[in-house]
Amino acid sequence: MKYVHRGLTTAVIAGAFAALATIGISSDSIGQQAAPTATPQMAIPSGEFNRFSVSTLRVDPETAAAEAPAAGAQAVTPEPISRGTFREAPAGFDNRTNGFDPQGPAFDRIDENTVVALRSFNDNRFIFEEVEGIADGLGPTYNSQSCRECHQNIVTGGASQVAEHRTGRIELLQFVESVGGSLIQSRATNPEIFEQVPFEDGVSTLRVSTNLLGGGFVEAIPNDTLLAIRNAQPAAIRGTALEVAVLEANNAPRIGRFGWKSQHASMESFAADAYLNEMGITTPLLPAENTSLGRDVSFGTAFDPVADPEDDGVDVRAFANFMRATKAPPRGPINAQVRAGDVLFNSVGCGACHIPTIRTAAPGTRINGGAIRVRDAVGNKIIHPYSDFLLHDIGTGDGIPVLPGAQFLSTATQLRTAPLWALRTRNRLMHDGLSFTKQEAISRHAGQATVVKDAFNALTPAQKDQVFAFLDSL
Repeated sequence: MKYVHRGLTTAVIAGAFAALATIGISSDSIGQQAAPTATPQMAIPSGEFNRFSVSTLRVDPETAAAEAPAAGAQAVTPEPISRGTFREAPAGFDNRTNGFDPQGPAFDRIDENTVVALRSFNDNRFIFEEVEGIADGLGPTYNSQSCRECHQNIVTGGASQVAEHRTGRIELLQFVESVGGSLIQSRATNPEIFEQVPFEDGVSTLRVSTNLLGGGFVEAIPNDTLLAIRNAQPAAIRGTALEVAVLEANNAPRIGRFGWKSQHASMESFAADAYLNEMGITTPLLPAENTSLGRDVSFGTAFDPVADPEDDGVDVRAFANFMRATKAPPRGPINAQVRAGDVLFNSVGCGACHIPTIRTAAPGTRINGGAIRVRDAVGNKIIHPYSDFLLHDIGTGDGIPVLPGAQFLSTATQLRTAPLWALRTRNRLMHDGLSFTKQEAISRHAGQATVVKDAFNALTPAQKDQVFAFLDSL
């Protein structure tokens, strides 16, 4: 390989911040105090398809009936909320390392013959941007030829307008994935295996590519911090925390935070999933090739000339370390109008889910099921993602649960709170990219966000302009 609670009141929204204070956490200081414990329920989904990582998922007991954990289920490893001296995370659109890895040789001097995976930020960026071909394992069905193809704005690692397509149908009140999985790849290496949406699939959605800049800081948020955020939210707006498998840690469970369904908890798991499902390249973490609408197109057929796994796993680790070493998205200019909008953003309740400030785990903390330790570059850092990384029902659910099965049915209407950092660099908003202005995006909020939207709508035109000025600074 080459290198829904309609009766929510504004008083309850305000109570979200009071509840955070009750357990010793303010909305501007998430990540300092110990969190209440939680014991989510266990469920073991079918491993038939690779469209989501083969994993053990636990659904938050706040939104699912408590059941005994499945036999052999592992408990989430405690990752205590860190204490000590915190520093602002480095931010910038400059293709510079945050210190996780050295910058390395000049990027424009690296080529296929000189790149060394895992040596430096620039080496890993080169591999992240590299275009894959059939000889490298691309396909047979796929969506893109490079990580950069979907993640480049303003610099490599950012969000983009590129969207993936998922479909399925409802049978006996249960969601059933499309044949071969919910993800419909939009490209193929042979016209005979190009995937068309089955006529029976009445559930369909787009999901736009997410921002990956600052991913190392998000990965370093302790489990206990995310659970503390959830536990402090009033029941009417409380998010759902998913426990998902960390592939590189023998499927050890951890609180998810990446992807539109928070279906991944580590950068390496996220990268392995994307390598398989977006580029069709298998790795030791996910070694089985996808089908083409259920048709076997793996090695040994006429459609795949490369034996599995097609990558030895080094590329996946390079992708992960590149994302871990990116800086957080920077803020734009801040003036009096922006500061006034910031106050209004929180006063109407937006900040109850779009958490402004979170702190990462202390350096040396073992995360990802013990697979890695938090490095100094991402430990004890203050970040401003404007997300709780939890799932919420705000009336825009895409109808696709995180996994099929009755225990995951509630997640069909839920999506991860969209992090708002780098918002000013995007003009296709919400999970499907079908809202083109901030006004449209706000108007789509319903369900758990209904009262917050109503509070925003009650603002004067001048106050709304201040909120938009604030959003334009993110």
